[in-house]
Amino acid sequence: MLTILGFAMIATFLVLIMLKKMSPIAALVLIPALFCVFVGKGAQLGDYVIDGVTSLAPTAAMLMFAIVYFGVMIDVGLFDPIVRAILKFCKADPLRIVVGTALLAAIVSLDGDGSTTFMITVSAMYPLYKRLKMSLVVMTGVAAMANGVMNTLPWGGPTARAATALKLDASDIFVPMIPALAVGLVFVIALSYVLGRRERRRLGVLTLDEVLVEEKEPETLLVGTGGSGTGKSSAPAAGSGAAAALGDDEPEDGFQGLDPHRATLRPRLYWFNALLTVVLLTAMIMEWLPIPVLFLLGAALALTVNFPHMPDQKARIGAHAENVLNVSGMVFAAAVFTGVLQGTGMVDHMARWLVDNIPDGMGPHMAFVTGLLSLPLTYFMSNDGFYFGVLPVLAEAGQAHGVSTLEIARASLVGQPLHMSSPLVPAVYVLVGMAKVEFGDHTRFVVKWAALTCLVILGAGILFGII
Repeated sequence: MLTILGFAMIATFLVLIMLKKMSPIAALVLIPALFCVFVGKGAQLGDYVIDGVTSLAPTAAMLMFAIVYFGVMIDVGLFDPIVRAILKFCKADPLRIVVGTALLAAIVSLDGDGSTTFMITVSAMYPLYKRLKMSLVVMTGVAAMANGVMNTLPWGGPTARAATALKLDASDIFVPMIPALAVGLVFVIALSYVLGRRERRRLGVLTLDEVLVEEKEPETLLVGTGGSGTGKSSAPAAGSGAAAALGDDEPEDGFQGLDPHRATLRPRLYWFNALLTVVLLTAMIMEWLPIPVLFLLGAALALTVNFPHMPDQKARIGAHAENVLNVSGMVFAAAVFTGVLQGTGMVDHMARWLVDNIPDGMGPHMAFVTGLLSLPLTYFMSNDGFYFGVLPVLAEAGQAHGVSTLEIARASLVGQPLHMSSPLVPAVYVLVGMAKVEFGDHTRFVVKWAALTCLVILGAGILFGII
C-alpha cells in the first residue's frame, strides 16, 4: 500500500506542477501533507516536517548566502570578463549561444556546486536569451544537463556517496568512468548544437547592420539571415548605446549582457574579489569548513569590503532578496516532501518493490539494471536516499550473481544528468528562479533530453567495458 501511495504522491506532484495547476511551493507542501493523512500518519506530520527541515536547513543556509555572495560578485564585475568572452564567441547567433551555455555550465561545474554553476551561467547568458527572444527553457535544460554530467566529479557528491556506501575508493569508481562521462558531455554539447540550430531556424542569425549611437533613436536595425527568410527587422535598443547583436569587428561595442557602467562596479577591488572567490572555492573543495559557514563568511566579507557603507550593503542585500526568498522557500517546502516520503516509509517500500521486481534472468546484468534504475530513483529521491538506502541492496544482489561492486557503483552515476532537474534538488530552483522559468515548463522540456543523455552514458560505459 505504501508503495502505491508513494508513486501516486510523486505522480500527483509532477502532473500538477507540469499542468501549472499549483505552484511548486504549494505542491511540495500540500500534496505530501494530504498523502500523509491517507497513509494514516497525519498525527506524525509535524515530526516528519521538522526532520525534513532539520536535514535541509544547512543546504538552505548555504544557498541563501551563496546567492548573496555571487550576487555581489556579479554586481562588482568579477564575471564581466567571462561574460564578454562568451558574448564575443556567441555574437548574436542562437546556435553559438546555446553551445556557449553548455560549455560555460560544464566549465563552472568544476567547482562541484550546482547552485554556483547555475548562478554564474544564468547571470552570463540570461540577458542574451532575453534580448534575442530565445527559449529560456533551452538555457535551463542545457545548463542542467551539462552540470549533471559534471556532478559526478569526486567532490561533486554522488561519487563520494557511492564510495562511502559501498566502502570503495572514490578514484576507483570515477577514473574508469571518465571515457563514458566524456561521451555524455560530448552528447550534451552535440544536443546543444541541435537545439541551437532549431533556435537559429526559428529566429535567424542576427548581424550588425546599423548602430544608432544616439540615445534618442528608438531602434537598432538588424538583418535576419536564415529562419523564415531574409529581411530587416527592428528591436529595441539596448541601454548605453549597446547594439542588440555583435558584429565580427565590434565585440566590445555590442550587447554586453551586464551593464558596463553600473554603479556597483568595483574595478579597483577586482583582484581582491577574484582571490576571495578562489580561496572560497578552494576551501569548499578541501572541506576546510562546512560549506554554509564558508559562504556566510564569504558573503559578509564581500559586502564589508566592497560596500563599506551600511545603506549600500542593505541595497545589495535587498537587490538579491527575491532570489534568496524564492530559493530558500522552495528548499524548506521540499523538506516537507522529503520528510513525508522518508518518515512514512514510502521511499523504502518503493525502492524495495523495484529491487524485488527485477527478473531473475537479469541477475548477471545487475550493473545495467542499476544504471537504468538510477534514472527514476535519483529523480524521485535524494542522492542520500538512493546511494545509502538503495545502492547497497543493488550491490548485494549483483554480488550474488558475480557482478563486482565497482561496476554497480559506476553504473549508479548514470542518472545524474536527470537527477539535477529533480524537484528534490535545491539547486534546480536557483536555476529556474534566476532564469524566470516555470519549473513545470523546465521539467517538460528537460526530462526527455536528460534521460537520453543518461542512456548515452550507460551505453558508452557498456561499450567500453566499464559497466
